[in-house]
Amino acid sequence: MLAKEFIVFESDSPLWLSTSTLLDIALRFDRNDETYSWNGWRKQPIRDFLNSLPSPSSLVAGVWETIHAKEGSPERENLVIGLICEIFDGEVRSVRTFDALTDGSLKPSNQLEPCIDDAREIIRQTEKLVAPVAWALFTMKSTWDEWLFAGEEDDIAVDKGQQLTTFTQQGRCVLMGSQTK
Repeated sequence: MLAKEFIVFESDSPLWLSTSTLLDIALRFDRNDETYSWNGWRKQPIRDFLNSLPSPSSLVAGVWETIHAKEGSPERENLVIGLICEIFDGEVRSVRTFDALTDGSLKPSNQLEPCIDDAREIIRQTEKLVAPVAWALFTMKSTWDEWLFAGEEDDIAVDKGQQLTTFTQQGRCVLMGSQTK
């Protein structure tokens, strides 16, 4: 799942902590056998998904969390995950945060909002600086957590793709990219 020559960009980014946690999970999958599972995720469906992607391509995830209003400050949306995975021949070749895109015209990650204009600019910069975007997921942290952490029930694996489709149909997330057509 991870390329033998795997590269990490922008590890000094404020977004790196959340990205490194996800990378730790990916490393567990990479190091374990086919029977390994984590919160409803299984190695073979992940491998099948990665192998179905064009090469090269990229996967993008933007996740925002609502910071509730406090005295003197309004409610706002804070980007907590801004992740780009570069995929080549079914393997993750590199991981970077949205901060790696600020060399282009993308505004700093602490100014990005969960809106269509910022989503389009993230995709545009990713395609310019990394690889064509196969899938881009933009969502709120509550939906992300539900998708990421929903586990198996009675030893029946969760279909993470179907779950994401349901969330999209409910308006809980937005999927963009070349593979959404």
